[in-house]
Amino acid sequence: MKNAEETAIAILTWLADEPELMSRFLALTGTDPTSLRSAIGEPGFMGGIVAFLMEHEPTLMAFCNKTHTSPEEVVRAHHALSGARDFEED
Repeated sequence: MKNAEETAIAILTWLADEPELMSRFLALTGTDPTSLRSAIGEPGFMGGIVAFLMEHEPTLMAFCNKTHTSPEEVVRAHHALSGARDFEED
């Protein structure tokens, strides 16, 4: 089992191989590729990475399937990095 930061890094690594999703993430966060490395050290950024994934179940499941990570592990990382929040299906 990964810790929360390791899960967030795994998500970011996965996003790097998904150009369309990475572009969307960067646009939503207002981060550009050159400042991404420094943003990783900012409080809340890692939580934002996990929250981005949790906001869209198909994206969450694509990550989990590709990386053999359980959705529960992503939820635990989100709680650790961003605090508890309920995500319900629409």
